[in-house]
Amino acid sequence: MIGYLAFVGPALLFFIMIQMIPFGMGVYYSFTSWNGISSTVEWVGLDNYIRIFTNDTRFFNSFLFTTKFMIAAVLISNAIGFTLALILNAALKTKNLLRTVYFLPNVIGGLLLGFIWQFIFVRGFAVIGDMTNIGFFQQPWLGDANTAFWGIVIVFAWQISGYMMVIYVAALQGLDRSLIEAAKIDGANAFQLLRKIIIPLVLPAFTICLFLTISMAFKIFDLNLSLTGGGPFNSTESVAINIYNEAFTMNNYGIGSAKSILFFLVVAIFTTIQVSITKKREVEA
Repeated sequence: MIGYLAFVGPALLFFIMIQMIPFGMGVYYSFTSWNGISSTVEWVGLDNYIRIFTNDTRFFNSFLFTTKFMIAAVLISNAIGFTLALILNAALKTKNLLRTVYFLPNVIGGLLLGFIWQFIFVRGFAVIGDMTNIGFFQQPWLGDANTAFWGIVIVFAWQISGYMMVIYVAALQGLDRSLIEAAKIDGANAFQLLRKIIIPLVLPAFTICLFLTISMAFKIFDLNLSLTGGGPFNSTESVAINIYNEAFTMNNYGIGSAKSILFFLVVAIFTTIQVSITKKREVEA
């Protein structure tokens, strides 16, 4: 018992201090009108939650944007990641180099990556558009609500796809090759192999990747902040930015805490449903 505590104890202690205690304090402050500065904390009960549901359309607009962004980003990043994994799982001489190249964007921090792509969208695309007169590069990428949405999706997918690729590659390399060879002998073509053999056997990887991308897309903050700052006219404001502005810009710490608790519940529900659905579809080789 002492041996287990010696190994688990420090990690458990830090988890409680860094995760559980702040979470509990957030729950408490969500029932108060604290401004984050004053030494007095006034208990208001459910007033913060009532105010959010009855008089905060901006919060629900940010939730709508974040949900749409999550759906688009999850589908695109996983599709790219899985496609890259299929390509790099083949017998390519440069596959190790290519895996490194595709994974590198995930190493770059979100703020730095956002500022780099902001320069690309604003300056780089404008120069290319003037030189080529191609409409794609002449769009006001971060100045229009629709193109700004897809700009954030593109950058998110560019950053995350390499990470998803690594997980899918690991799953593909763990497949039983005899099953694939048997299917080929029975006359299965490439599409049938992918649909009937490969995808069902790598569903555990899909479970992990979908869970990660859903949670990361929902919690997007630094990339969104550096690219658009929630603009234009709050059309690309994510929930995380809305909560940050509420708590730390307008000093409504109680309402910000209530929003964060609601946000936590929504993300937990989405990820729980996703994991339960994909786990039921997993098969064993």
